[in-house]
This record gives sequence, structure tokens and C-alpha cells, in this order.
Amino acid sequence: MDWIKDLIVNTKLDTFVYSQLNDLNCKLFVKRDDLIHSEISGNKIRKLKYNLQFCLDNSLNGIVTFGGAYSNHLIASAAAAKLAGLNIIGRVRGNELNSESNAILKRCKELGMHLEFMDRCNYAMIKSQNGIVEIEEKSFLSIPEGGSNLNGVEGCKEIITELNEDFDYYCIAQGTTTTSIGIAQSIPKNAKLIVVPVLKGFESEKEMVSISGEYEFKKFKNQLIILNDYHFGGYSKSNELLNEFVTDFNNQNSFEIEPIYTGKAMFALVDFLKSNKIRNKKVLFVHTGGLSKWKNN
Repeated sequence: MDWIKDLIVNTKLDTFVYSQLNDLNCKLFVKRDDLIHSEISGNKIRKLKYNLQFCLDNSLNGIVTFGGAYSNHLIASAAAAKLAGLNIIGRVRGNELNSESNAILKRCKELGMHLEFMDRCNYAMIKSQNGIVEIEEKSFLSIPEGGSNLNGVEGCKEIITELNEDFDYYCIAQGTTTTSIGIAQSIPKNAKLIVVPVLKGFESEKEMVSISGEYEFKKFKNQLIILNDYHFGGYSKSNELLNEFVTDFNNQNSFEIEPIYTGKAMFALVDFLKSNKIRNKKVLFVHTGGLSKWKNN
């Protein structure tokens, strides 16, 4: 899939600043995966890459995947499937919705995604479905909600392996834990990975074990720093403190963070470095994109 290679060359390693960290003399870097594509942004293409390759290698009819009304995974999957020439079914949480309910769902339909709207109970039972499924006598690859499977982990490893230098601390916003696992398996053994769950009450370790397995999880468990208290009320929740931080940070840098994913992770990183007086270290923030531009349309 040469088109994926063409997209990934858009990522780059850059530096960033933030005035509250000036006294710590840390070297601050950002991995700009948000530059990869306007709709298949950040870690989305990473999680989809080997799932799409599996479909093509096994001559499957397409993919089926899952998401809510404002899922950036759904829109990324729709755009990626179109580029790969694959059929795609999107199973959407909420049978009160339709393809005209918001701009993201409209765009998914425009990209060729067949949308199926499900009641929340049935959705919850199948959203983690993983592997080959038969739908109307055709074979599809079922990708769990958020792209959270081992194919996704393999793609996320490349966020780190394509870098030419090492860091003391790595930091990432955490949703499904797929990206976190891939990064944790790829960083140097003496480095730490700071993960910031954006969901309230999220059981980070349990979720990571469910994807990677207990054996693999134990290999990187001691490198993890899980900051659970920066969800600001839960997914898609924010407050004035976070919004002011995001605005202040964006005013000081040439790239932007947002209050759903990357803003929470950056807020947590700044607080962690300050509180623990982390000095003279190399720190990498992985920019995983964020909410699709279509949410605000």
C-alpha cells in the first residue's frame, strides 16, 4: 500500500516550548503524527495500516468497524477504506441516529461507508468483535471500536521505530490503549512512558492486558506512568482551566492541541514535569491528532 507510505512521510519530529517549563531545562520534542492526513490523522492510520493489509492479503470483501456519533475512528476508517479500495461497514452506537445526524456521519456516508445504527445494548455486546466475519455470504475483517487489536498495535510501534533518536520520557493521550501498547513495546528499556487516559474511571492496566496479554504487559509494566486524574470529567468533557491552558499553549507554539485528547495529555505532562522537578531530560510528546475537523462543522 504505497499510499500509506506517502502519507506517513508527512509526519515529523519537532521541538516545542511552554513557558511554565522554562526553568526545568528539559529538551521538549513533539512527534507530529497529526500532519499525516486531514481525515486519517495521527494514530488512526497507524492502527488501520496492518488491518487493511490483512484484508488485501486475504482477498476479503472489506472491513466492518464500530464507533459513536462523533467517532474519529469511523471517519478515518471510511477514508482509509476508500483509498485502499475496500468496502466498509460502520456500526454506529445509537439507533436514534441516521446518516444526516451530524457532519461526521454525513462524511462517512460520502466516503462510501455503509452505516448501520444499533441500540446501545447490542452495540456494547459486539463492539470488540475482532477477526474475519461472514456478512451476507461475504468475508469481512471486523476491527474493534477504536482499532484496538494486535494489528493496530503493530502499526503503532512504528511511531517510535521510525525515529532516529531516543528520549527519557514519552507521553501520549490514551483512549483504547492500542497506541500506548505499541509505543511501550518500542521505547528504550531505560525510558518511561507517560499515559494519560481521557476517559473517567478508565482501567488502563486492565485494558492493556486485554489487548497485549499478561505476559507482554509485564515486559513494559514498570516503564509505565499512568496519570489517571486528568480526564477533566470524562471523554469530551472540559472546563475553564483546561480550555485556558490549551489556548495559552497554542499561542506559544506553531501546532495546536485540543481539549479532548492532546490537551489533556499535555496538561498532565506539564504538571508531572513541574511537580516532580524533572530537569535536564529529553521529553517526547506524541501528537496523535484529535477530533476530526468535521465535528465542528
